[in-house]
Amino acid sequence: MEFAEVKRLLSPDPLPLEMGVERLSNGLLHVAVRTYMIGCTGKMFQWWFGSGPNAREYAWWHPVDHVGSDWLDMPADGSGIGSTHVADEKLGGDEVHSLKIQFYDPKEIFGDEYAAAKERGDISAAVTANIGLGAEPLRDAEGRPLGGQLVHLGRDTHFGLVLRSNFWLGWGLPGTPADVEREIPTELGLNLMKHSSQEWFYLMRFLPAIYIADRRDEEPAPVAW
Repeated sequence: MEFAEVKRLLSPDPLPLEMGVERLSNGLLHVAVRTYMIGCTGKMFQWWFGSGPNAREYAWWHPVDHVGSDWLDMPADGSGIGSTHVADEKLGGDEVHSLKIQFYDPKEIFGDEYAAAKERGDISAAVTANIGLGAEPLRDAEGRPLGGQLVHLGRDTHFGLVLRSNFWLGWGLPGTPADVEREIPTELGLNLMKHSSQEWFYLMRFLPAIYIADRRDEEPAPVAW
C-alpha cells in the first residue's frame, strides 16, 4: 500500500497486507503490523504517547531494544502533537539506531474522514509522525525530519485495542527507487516488524495499570477483589 492510500486504514475491513513487508515501486519499504492489545483502549494508547515516556518508562516499553529516550516540545494538552521523540533503539541486533520522530495532527493526512471514522467507532486512537533516520536526519522546508512515515491506528473492541501500525521507510529520501532500496534494505523492515510486535506486547501488560493510576483524579479507578 502506497502512503497516498493511507485513508484505507480508517476502515476495519481486512487489507491485503495486515502483517508483513512489501517493496513499493518508488523504492519505499512498507511495513505493516497488526496487534491485539488485550485489556487496553484507545484512550490509554493516546495517553501513553502524550505522556512523553522517559528513559526508564521507554525501557519498560521494550526492555531489550529500547536504549534511550528524550522528548522535545511536548505540548501541555497531552496530545503529543508537535513534539519530537529523540529515541535510541535496537531492532533485534546490537546496532543502536538514532531516530527523530516528530508527531503531527492525524487530520493532516486523513482530513474530514478522520472525524467520521471516530464517530463510527472504526478508530479510537491515532498517532502519526515523520521519522528521521540518524542523529542529524535530512529535513524538509518546514524542518520536519525525513526518512519515514508512521501511522498507528487503534480500534476499541470487547477484547481490547486492535492496533494497526504502518511504516513507510525511505519516505522523503532523495535519489532513485534503487537508491532508496539500497538505503532501506528489506531486512530492516523485517526487524522493525518484529520489534513493533514485541513492544506492543510489552506495553499491553502494564499500560492499563499506569493509565488508571495517572488518571485516578479524573476517572474512577476500579478496585480489584
